[in-house]
Amino acid sequence: MEYLGFLPLLLLVALLAVQLGVATYTVNQAGTAARAGARTAASDDARGTGESAARGAVSDWVRGNGFAYREGGGSDVTATVSLVIPSIVPGLDDWEATRSSTMPRE
Repeated sequence: MEYLGFLPLLLLVALLAVQLGVATYTVNQAGTAARAGARTAASDDARGTGESAARGAVSDWVRGNGFAYREGGGSDVTATVSLVIPSIVPGLDDWEATRSSTMPRE
């Protein structure tokens, strides 16, 4: 009987642990996409745009929730990628992971 009363709390802790893993993965994906976008935009002989390289560096299921790309800079290229963190736990919506990367132009 005591176990049944404690079970919802255990399930909530497990869901929060999985949500933390998804959030960490999304932040990692945003950093990887920003580096790929900046590297491509800074290259003279790159195939495609920085945004297409950044989109290609993100998993489909993460990118489907929301993807934003910004690029700027003068002698250096700064690419910024924002991804919406997928929510597993109800009520934890609208979190964003934003990462930037700067590369020198060739």
